[in-house]
Amino acid sequence: MTIAAARVPATRRLAATLYGYAFLTEFVLLYPFYVLLFADTGLSVGQISSLFVIWSATSIVVEVPSGAWADAVSRRLLLVLAPLLPAAGFALWLLAPSYPAFAVGFVLWGAGGALRSGALEALVFTELDRLAATDRYARLTGRARTTEVLAAAASAAVAVPVFAAGGYPAVGLASVLACLLAAAVAARFPEHRPARQPAVPTSAPDSLRPPDDLSAEGADEPGWRDSLRAGLAEARAGHAVRAAVLLVPAVTAVWGGLDEYTSLLARETGVAEAAVPLLLLLLWAGMTVGGLLAPVGERLTNRGYAGLLVLAAATLAAGALVGRPVGFLLLAVAFAAFQLATVLADVRLQARITGTARATVTSVAGMATDLTIIAFYGGYGLLAGAAGNGVAFALAALPYLAVACWLVSSPTWTERPPGK
Repeated sequence: MTIAAARVPATRRLAATLYGYAFLTEFVLLYPFYVLLFADTGLSVGQISSLFVIWSATSIVVEVPSGAWADAVSRRLLLVLAPLLPAAGFALWLLAPSYPAFAVGFVLWGAGGALRSGALEALVFTELDRLAATDRYARLTGRARTTEVLAAAASAAVAVPVFAAGGYPAVGLASVLACLLAAAVAARFPEHRPARQPAVPTSAPDSLRPPDDLSAEGADEPGWRDSLRAGLAEARAGHAVRAAVLLVPAVTAVWGGLDEYTSLLARETGVAEAAVPLLLLLLWAGMTVGGLLAPVGERLTNRGYAGLLVLAAATLAAGALVGRPVGFLLLAVAFAAFQLATVLADVRLQARITGTARATVTSVAGMATDLTIIAFYGGYGLLAGAAGNGVAFALAALPYLAVACWLVSSPTWTERPPGK
């Protein structure tokens, strides 16, 4: 009864903190200008590209260990630390603009993102589970994704006059302040450590089980190695969890990578450079709608979810091949469907995790996404160089048809997740 009575205000506090944190972590006024900062400092295109590789590689290396750290120590602590690292990186860029400083900054930025990934989803789901309100996870996650999109759009709008008034120091300082505010907001997250229970399904082979002392009632909190081992074991052991882990990169990676090239596709439609942001605004609007539709999308069956991916793939290919600005209306529909599908993939993953190493398992999915995106960047460069961005976008839709077939044909997806 106590939990039921406290459910509404506690859930509202959690939601408000989540939305504030999501907004501030993406309200970075340096976003539209950091590549220009690198170029103005004298970096070549090759050097700038190498910085992006450093950024992605750092995220991959830190992703899973940070998830295990969150499970072993405190998810809230990692959410507080996460924005402080890019804040230090941005400050370094302003104080000593040079390739080494930019590289260190990207290491800090990548590590900060990895600290947040996994820990945030695990904390929110665990707190909702404690309040018997996991049915609200899709709604909160969808709205948080929408908040991130709105924050990115707002930062782009605000950055223009701020940059005009104070140049790189002004947008850099504003970005540092936003990160510091995000850390302060993260300190307001509630956190209750889950009761100890086996981190691996009872059907798992003995070789994949953590030691008995990890699941014994009243045992000490697991260490970092124990959390890592338990999370990796759960990610491998159960068919349902393993399939849900794989679904995250299968849905997220390709369209997440395409997002980096939308401005190039917009320019190929023949619009003036000044009109490119207007076309991109359509895509942001689509992603906003997709995030808000999460509670409705949660009702989709596996066939319905597969149909959503087919719709996204078809509108992506059609919109890219039109070769005119009107094609971005179809792309907006595609991005709405992809955003919804991404949220639902996370919902399915969280619903299937049964152990205490939730952040570790989620981080495994995040690392797989990062690896897939890096591979996609290489493939996209070859396709776009040979056939243009429109054809490359259209061909990038094909993997989603394979994922849709997997969802319909695999017996794994006929299983109902725990608690459903």
